[in-house]
Amino acid sequence: MNSPNKASEIDRSIYDIRNDEDNDYRMKSGLTSDIVERLSAEKNDPEWMRDFRLRSLEIYNEIPTPQWGPSLDGLDIDNISTYVRPKSDMKGSWEEVPDDIKETFERLGIPQAEQKSLAGVGAQYDSELVYHNVKDSVMQQGVVYTDLESALRGEYADLIKEKFMKLVPPSDHKFAALHGAVWSGGSFVYVPKGVHLDIPLQSYFRLNAKGAGQFEHTLIIVEDEAYLHFIEGCSAPKYNVANLHAGCVELYVGKNSVLRYSTVENWSKNMYNLNTKRAVCAEGGRVEWVSGSFGSHTSYLYPMTILNGENASVEFTGITFAGEGQNLDTGAKVVHSAPNTSSYINTRSISKSGGVSTFRSSVKINKNAKGSKASVSCESLMLDDISRSDTIPAMDIRTGSCAVGHEAKIGRISDDEVFYLMSRGVSEEDARATIVRGFADNVSKELPLEYAVEMNNLISLEMKK
Repeated sequence: MNSPNKASEIDRSIYDIRNDEDNDYRMKSGLTSDIVERLSAEKNDPEWMRDFRLRSLEIYNEIPTPQWGPSLDGLDIDNISTYVRPKSDMKGSWEEVPDDIKETFERLGIPQAEQKSLAGVGAQYDSELVYHNVKDSVMQQGVVYTDLESALRGEYADLIKEKFMKLVPPSDHKFAALHGAVWSGGSFVYVPKGVHLDIPLQSYFRLNAKGAGQFEHTLIIVEDEAYLHFIEGCSAPKYNVANLHAGCVELYVGKNSVLRYSTVENWSKNMYNLNTKRAVCAEGGRVEWVSGSFGSHTSYLYPMTILNGENASVEFTGITFAGEGQNLDTGAKVVHSAPNTSSYINTRSISKSGGVSTFRSSVKINKNAKGSKASVSCESLMLDDISRSDTIPAMDIRTGSCAVGHEAKIGRISDDEVFYLMSRGVSEEDARATIVRGFADNVSKELPLEYAVEMNNLISLEMKK
């Protein structure tokens, strides 16, 4: 793939080279058909994908910005670079990754996690994957775990064309259309029928460039009677300008299969996190979402599950922590479209130093979903009198033959609990952090040990700010 230094003068006009010494470069900020076409050429897209990108751009320009959630006034796409190439192509050996990029991921603990407990790892830096590795034992079972762009040009091209942005069409909302136009990087996972992976796969995303966007696409297909745990981690340094994350996750779960999708997000507080995640579940299948959301200036994040087969089920377990200057609008959606399906949404939110945490749930039980069960439980903990927590449930029930429940609780840290811990020699700061970590236990206990420790460390850091 040619660098802009070797491109024609017309091609060079698309780029804004920020660091000639390191040969890092980015496309100019903004969003035009020229930029989208050049991105498609950079990616060596098949013709259908180039046309898909351009149609998505048209939809993006037609759809208004959402007005019902937190304000997006600080986000200006004209000042966001939609593509940033690091100075490395993808490596299969950790030692081959450039030192500065490698050091960033080593500080985040990626190599140690891979050695201890992962079947495979993908690491994306800005707009490109810089490292990807899968254990031989995993490949021998027929499992495919690779970057989506390679899969798009390989033997799974037809399958990707069949599935790509079918669960999340560009017409779904403005930022889905943006994603369809400029997506870059991401993962493709295929688990054959009957295969159970005992240890997780992980993909880690690092947005390191100032004033840039990250638009990775994750596509996972788990065939019948199979099992997969996929872990996603996200982070970014803090800058004084807006960054944007508008990725997309599509999960296809076969009959009697289980897919657990765990996420720990630690974005910086200049990040607008407008991610879209959606799953469809066949007969007897199960989706388990585990979500820890930290950082980011503003979030719109509502993983959705469509229960299409009888006895399909979903469980969503989540925690959000909104600190000073943060407005985190999160939740979950479920559509029951078959008999005897079940869903359970269990979330916790924490607000501190004026942070705003909003929980939205949407449960729809269609007329044909007789015998279905749905339960929503959300608890909020406010650590001071200047923070805010809101719960906005929505339920659309179209059959009388179902069981549906919802409960919400809002509270504060008990002075008696703090006093008890302090009487045992614990400082007040540590006592409050301990109580908050206990409040978040519904998520941490669902994560592998290394990631539970990471999440508890993030909570402790947030408590000290």
